[in-house]
Amino acid sequence: MRLGGPHLNLRFRAMGRYGTGGGRLLIPPVITEPATQRLRRALRAQRMALDARRQAEAAERLKRRLVTLPVFRASRRVACYLPNDGEIDPMPLIVQLWAAGKHCYLPVLSRLSRDRLWFARYLPDTRLLNNRFGIPEPDVAPRAWVRAQELDLILMPLVGFDLDGNRLGMGGGFYDRSLDFLRRRRHWRKPRLIGLAHDFQRVDRLLPAPWDVPMQYVVTDRAIYPVAPEGRR
Repeated sequence: MRLGGPHLNLRFRAMGRYGTGGGRLLIPPVITEPATQRLRRALRAQRMALDARRQAEAAERLKRRLVTLPVFRASRRVACYLPNDGEIDPMPLIVQLWAAGKHCYLPVLSRLSRDRLWFARYLPDTRLLNNRFGIPEPDVAPRAWVRAQELDLILMPLVGFDLDGNRLGMGGGFYDRSLDFLRRRRHWRKPRLIGLAHDFQRVDRLLPAPWDVPMQYVVTDRAIYPVAPEGRR
């Protein structure tokens, strides 16, 4: 599997056989689960290959772009994440949130409904404990957790994305299940959803599953992509 260009390109090939052509990854017309897994592995490997200097530079460029968005400036309760598996680092952005007096939250895995996310306030002195996946979470009593519905903006990690707002995640489905209530709304005001990624994680097309929840924007170290239908912005 060969990667090429400023981002990983996908196109459909009539024969449905895997190969590379012109430096582009070719995928079959029907994206099967093995194809999704191959794409996920390729994109994860590409971001894991970034050294600390390039990750830090990408994180700073990401912050400079994201803070220009009106939806970010207008949001007070903002969920972020701590980077894992080569994800672009939102920590400079978290510091900006604290400096602006906004409330920053991190996802926590529910002890009762183990396939859902809740969100806990994150402050500079908040103690962190690793969850069952080894990802740090705020060590906060469950009574202080909030639901996604109570947030203004959720900044989501992703493995891949396209310009229709479709998101390829790690495969656990935690965000999709936790945001399922948004699929039943024709219009919504909050929480707004913005995916964060390295620009090379952009692909030509992802086929959404019925349970996928689209994002309004994706912000990368190189660009801002408004991706949602006009009625949902």
